[in-house]
Amino acid sequence: MEKDQAFLEFMIKELVDNPDDVKVTRVVDEMGVLLTLDINAEDMGKIIGRQGNTAKAIRTLLRVVGMKNNARVNLKINEPEGGTRAPAAAEAAPEKSVDEAMEDLKV
Repeated sequence: MEKDQAFLEFMIKELVDNPDDVKVTRVVDEMGVLLTLDINAEDMGKIIGRQGNTAKAIRTLLRVVGMKNNARVNLKINEPEGGTRAPAAAEAAPEKSVDEAMEDLKV
């Protein structure tokens, strides 16, 4: 397991109530490193945080780890099965990645 993946897994497991459900996959391509996070639906709010601040902080830390290892590290948080997000809202809005949603929150 690479350092960035191990770091993310450790950090997330410390934040959630269901650490056994945390799964991090790592893919390297021409854009850099993509870490994909799967967690229990009950823990989604803890990882996103108020107005996305926790997710933003996690991404910042991953970028620092990436810079130390000369790599661009990005994080994708998968919507868990049985998520608590309202289905009507999900259908009404076009599907966005977490990164796009985070950009919308910036003022």
